[in-house]
Amino acid sequence: MAKKNFAQDTSRAPVSQRTQKFEKVAKGSLGATVKAVIDDIEIKVPMGATVLEAARSVNIKIPTLCQHDDLCLAGVCRVCVVEVEGQRTLQAACSFPITAPIKVKTYSAKVRRARRNIIQLLLRNHYGECYSCARNNNCELQALAKEYGITSYTFGHIGQPRYKQDKSSYSVERDMNKCVLCRRCVRTCIDLQEVGVLEASERGQNTKIVTYLDKPLNDVVCINCGQCINRCPTGALKAKDPSEEVWDAIDDPKKHVIIQTAPSPRAAIGEAFGLPAGTSVTKQLNTALRRMGFDKVFDTNFTADLTIMEEGTELLLRLKKKLKDKDSNVALPLFTSCSPGWVKYIEHFYPEKLKHISTAKSPQQMFGAIVKTWYAQKEGIDPAGIVSVSLMPCSAKKFECERPEMNSSGYKDVDFALTTRELAGMIKESGMDLPNLPESNFDDPLGTGSGAALIFAATGGVMEAAIRTVYEIVTGREVPFDKLRVKPVRGMNGIKTAELAVKNALPDWRFLEGAVLKVMVGHGTANARKIMEMLLRGELDDYHFVEIMACPGGCIGGGGQPIPTSPEIRKARAQAIYKEEEGLPYRKSHDNPFIKMIYKEFLKDGPCGHLSHKLLHTGYTARGKWIGNKKVVR
Repeated sequence: MAKKNFAQDTSRAPVSQRTQKFEKVAKGSLGATVKAVIDDIEIKVPMGATVLEAARSVNIKIPTLCQHDDLCLAGVCRVCVVEVEGQRTLQAACSFPITAPIKVKTYSAKVRRARRNIIQLLLRNHYGECYSCARNNNCELQALAKEYGITSYTFGHIGQPRYKQDKSSYSVERDMNKCVLCRRCVRTCIDLQEVGVLEASERGQNTKIVTYLDKPLNDVVCINCGQCINRCPTGALKAKDPSEEVWDAIDDPKKHVIIQTAPSPRAAIGEAFGLPAGTSVTKQLNTALRRMGFDKVFDTNFTADLTIMEEGTELLLRLKKKLKDKDSNVALPLFTSCSPGWVKYIEHFYPEKLKHISTAKSPQQMFGAIVKTWYAQKEGIDPAGIVSVSLMPCSAKKFECERPEMNSSGYKDVDFALTTRELAGMIKESGMDLPNLPESNFDDPLGTGSGAALIFAATGGVMEAAIRTVYEIVTGREVPFDKLRVKPVRGMNGIKTAELAVKNALPDWRFLEGAVLKVMVGHGTANARKIMEMLLRGELDDYHFVEIMACPGGCIGGGGQPIPTSPEIRKARAQAIYKEEEGLPYRKSHDNPFIKMIYKEFLKDGPCGHLSHKLLHTGYTARGKWIGNKKVVR
């Protein structure tokens, strides 16, 4: 499928980005503003702002369906139609620019009737039972139908499904019978992520959303990020849910069922229970998991700390080989490998650069390997009877735990990966009100993580955690940032860079004396593409370490997080993570006492030693093996 580049097309930029652009124009030397009267309210707006933006600026609600703050404009659903004085027909508020004085009515009888008819037409082609749908009570089409009092099918209803459901992927399921052709998934995949798996095919009433050559998701270059799910307004896209299998394991007295919880869900799962975005419920979540029947509740932050020890050591070893030993075969910069969507992205699009990827497994997979080895030995449990479950913000984690190389413990390292949405559903099924549960702590020995591990949740967090440890290993001193906050790598800018000079290096690292560590952070695979193209052009030759997360905002914006998502929601979740991090007793991975314990008792040859390589790493030559002999097309 031909790949389009819309990077310079401002008409396709997300609404929030375009508003910022227009505000800058209005405040600049041109002073370009224009008068608008919306429902008898007179305002001045930046030249070129849309009717929808203008209405929202004065808290006038206009319903939308195809519009999303993360995505480019489409104007295809027409739910947002309004009356514009002087226009013969109703206009879509989301895409009608204000370039001259204008009068708009947003709720006239004509507008109301048109919206009802549009919603009815959408419902005519929407096949499915709401009660059994994963998006029941969180479906934008369902909400619109209720809001406009629609209780019958004025234009009839399709009596049977037209399309076969696609359940080929380990991560994402597609049911195009529920699709309303808003094209949010297409714009997400092409514009936001720049992967390009989905497109609109045919025209008129035959239009449908398809993959390249209409192949199953498992046979195209889907990276399983799940961003399409987070922006789909209906249940046409959802993650593959293993909840029933997890319940079966919990109910089996012969199974020892443990769960690890990633950092970002604890700052987001409360949204599924009516809490505002950015409300952390870490300890209430622990209580819920125990009451559900999990035998042990552990913290993925433990192996996030382990990841820093392994990946940080790998970075230092590569620097030694490159700078001191003059080994020209060493690939720098080193890229992080925590994000399975990013790993799958580079496998598809830049396989010749896989040697730049860290060999370290993600914290999820390290945890699975440790649970079925060290933990099993300490507790005297047969690893064959351990069921390892993870709570993750990411639908790609479902694919990651199915990778053939993820069995270094002798068993499947992680048996089931639950998204934040799926676990919220299981808690509700158990009859618990999460926000009002008492607090409890994680279980030892895998329940202690540092603040450095916690900030893995946000873009730049892995880099910040690594800098805190690597700098101290090299110099013996803490990083020279106030309260350990490495601010240059924080925030929601698409690509961030930072430099840190090495002064007074310890004897083992004297070869780094005077060197300037250069790092880069990117989030979202559209930015990953930019970084990889920079690598191909030689523009990263003097960089040493690069963090990439597949999802916008990092894990706090993962494809398994509560719906809806927006830039403001992701910022609120990140702020909750940073706030919680500063209250933890350990804020550097190498200070975690249980990390010291595991290297003393079990991984005795240290980070990147023989045993840790066996359990916690996978060579870059193993990346891509999952494809096998199957031809993967784009």
